[in-house]
Amino acid sequence: MTTRIALVTGANRGLGFESARALAGHGFTVLVGARSAERGQEAAARITAEGGTARCVPLDVADDASVAAAADLIGREYGRLDVLINNAGITTPPDVPPADHLPSRTTADTVRRTYETNVFGAIRTIGALLPLLREAPAARIVNVSSGLGSLTIGSDRTHPYHALNFLPYCSSKTALNGVTLAYAKELADTPIKVNSADPGYCATDLNGHSGVRKAEEGAADIVRLALLDADGPTGGFYGEGGERLPW
Repeated sequence: MTTRIALVTGANRGLGFESARALAGHGFTVLVGARSAERGQEAAARITAEGGTARCVPLDVADDASVAAAADLIGREYGRLDVLINNAGITTPPDVPPADHLPSRTTADTVRRTYETNVFGAIRTIGALLPLLREAPAARIVNVSSGLGSLTIGSDRTHPYHALNFLPYCSSKTALNGVTLAYAKELADTPIKVNSADPGYCATDLNGHSGVRKAEEGAADIVRLALLDADGPTGGFYGEGGERLPW
């Protein structure tokens, strides 16, 4: 059987790394997408030391040339891509102080810079890699979203997430869910499946390790969508244990 190829963006740490590690455990050759080649190589080396097959692919999803170069490398080396996990994401740009996180104090530039990674980065990456995903027998695209992107949950005054009102991050994940649905509809007549994953509130660098779930637990919910069989769903939003979440 031909080894399957998977690319995980933002895979040098946190959910991305644990997703890459899990896919390697399922026999994939894992391409560790990372802005820092050094950190990406370290992550790939850790996976390899555990018996997996991994290599670093330098990749900044916010940069057209970087994404194009990664797609070219994957095309030349492997000729196809079986799984794409769009994991790379930010909360808000690091130079924005917490006092300016209220919607009324959030600038359009802050939102734009967040979208550059969280939304446009996924669109950019899917666009560049879709020809290679079409070359696979049955490719899977997983966009790592968040329950904070659910309009249904966010508008429910009884839900704990109702109090979390981070305009750039929350709205970017809502937009990412829209991206998922759009590609799933276009690819509905192909073997490619496109879904959004909510890994839950995991302890990662993104939140100062304040999350209540382990990164490997959240990654399991991401990887579940990457391993869907032919009868699996497409165009959905799924959380812990494969629970279908409202948009």
